Amino acid sequence: MTLISSVQTHILDHKLETAFESASTSFNRRQHLLVEIECECGTVGWGECLGPALINAAIIDQMRGRLIGKNPLDTEVVWLDLYHTYRDQGQRGVTVTAISGIDVALWDIKGKLLSQPISILLGGRFRESVPAYATGAFRREGVDRISDVVAEVLRYKNEGFHAIKLKIGFNADEDLELIRQVRDAVGPDMRVMIDANHGYDVTEAVAIGRAASCYNIDWFEEPVLPELLDPYHDVRSRQPIPVAGGETWHARWAMKAAIEARAVDIIQPDVCGVGGFSEFKRVVDHAQMNGVRVVPHVWGTGVQIAASLQAIAAIPFSPYRREPLEPIFEFDRTENPFRQAVLKKPLEHQRGTMKIPDSPGLGIEICRESLEHFKYKP
Repeated sequence: MTLISSVQTHILDHKLETAFESASTSFNRRQHLLVEIECECGTVGWGECLGPALINAAIIDQMRGRLIGKNPLDTEVVWLDLYHTYRDQGQRGVTVTAISGIDVALWDIKGKLLSQPISILLGGRFRESVPAYATGAFRREGVDRISDVVAEVLRYKNEGFHAIKLKIGFNADEDLELIRQVRDAVGPDMRVMIDANHGYDVTEAVAIGRAASCYNIDWFEEPVLPELLDPYHDVRSRQPIPVAGGETWHARWAMKAAIEARAVDIIQPDVCGVGGFSEFKRVVDHAQMNGVRVVPHVWGTGVQIAASLQAIAAIPFSPYRREPLEPIFEFDRTENPFRQAVLKKPLEHQRGTMKIPDSPGLGIEICRESLEHFKYKP
């Protein structure tokens, strides 16, 4: 038996040339946190934490002592020990995102020690590839928003993407005009999703949903504040576009509340934020037991991409039928020079489709030179 011998964090940082914003957040830098866990035998696992990199790193520094000397295969034991230790003040938020990065790294080790991709260990691969949609279309500084976004989504269409997601939640009238012009530009066959990043109140969200439904929108993501499950239910019941959410609902208990409140049609767990693979599988099972579709949220580096692809490979068909519904992979296309640079072999799309790695663990190799190049310098 090999035991955990070290836990390291890698804060990656890059100042953006052009800042961009969603309805709730401004981005003038890209910062992400990778987690490296090494065993006595030399096996190394990699994970990533969704959310604020410096805070996640500080929490993992506090958790390190509870990991050294533990069996890396004891993923359930480790998860519950960390969660219980911090549960009084950490049932959601950065405590769970920090645990997520640790859990992903331990599953990477587990896959390597057992010579299997993580998806096999989660129960098996239902697919070897997955269609992807382009996430972008943020509001950028210093440009005309609508013409800029229209040009951007046309680039994605030319790259082969069959689906795109627009950022709304700013000004309702302008948001509707953006949706209209994007639909006119990309034509009727491209799938379009809208994401308000909880920028509206219920009245605005219902009005937007009703007005935008004629543009054949796949889903309406985070229409209102994530804490407000009853308003989520109101938006879902009072307008026709399917409602999605979940990137900020952490661990099984938050997801349970949203699913059982019938707050969403589509739940969006992020494997690097919901609690790692250990929690992701629970959320998928619970959602499917309650007739809620699962479409994971993805936002990070190549480590996050690899983890999400392994998770998606293991999502069962629901319902199981001759022509089953397939999930779709969220592929961030915004500026991030270390997204793929952290990998020796990038995980890119081919005409809007992502191949799922089948090597042990996450199925990736880390480029340490890039970790050093993009290392955060306080």
